[in-house]
Amino acid sequence: MEIDRVDRILEQWRRERPDLDVSAMGVLGRLARASRLARTSIQRLMAGHGLEPWEFDVLATLRRSGIDNPITAGNLAEQTMVGSAAMTNRVDRLVERGLVDRRTNPNNRRQLLISLTPAGLRLIDEVMVDHVAGQQEMLAGLTPDDIDTFADLLRRFLLAHGDRVE
Repeated sequence: MEIDRVDRILEQWRRERPDLDVSAMGVLGRLARASRLARTSIQRLMAGHGLEPWEFDVLATLRRSGIDNPITAGNLAEQTMVGSAAMTNRVDRLVERGLVDRRTNPNNRRQLLISLTPAGLRLIDEVMVDHVAGQQEMLAGLTPDDIDTFADLLRRFLLAHGDRVE
C-alpha cells in the first residue's frame, strides 16, 4: 500500500510513543492537508478569473440566492460568515468593480439590498463552471460511492461539533 505524508508522521509517533493512540491524528491531519490543498486550488482558480476567494464567496452567495432575489447586507454577511463592517467593505469594493449593485430596501429604508449586476452574473456563472470542474478533478481518484461516503462522514463529523442549520 502506498503511504502519504501523514502515514510517515504516524509511524514516527508510534515508534516514539507507542503508548499513545494517534489514529485521530491521522484523520485530522489529513483533513488539514486536504483543506490546504483545496484552498490552494481554489485560490489559483479564482486568481485566473481576477477574483479573490472572498469576492467569489460573495458573488456565489448572491447567485445561489436567485438572480431576482436581492438579499440584505446583513443576510449576506451571515451567509458568508463575516461581520457587518467587513461585509460593507466587501460590497463597496464589488460595487466599484461593477459586479454588485446596492440599493435601499423600499420596504425598510434602514436596509440595503445587494444584487448581482449583469457583469457580476456573467462572471460568477463563468467561474462556477470552472470551479465545479476543479472540485470534480480534485475528487477524481474517488468513486461516486467513495464521494458519497466521504461526504456523509464529514457531515456527521460537523454535526457532532455543532455545525447545524438553525
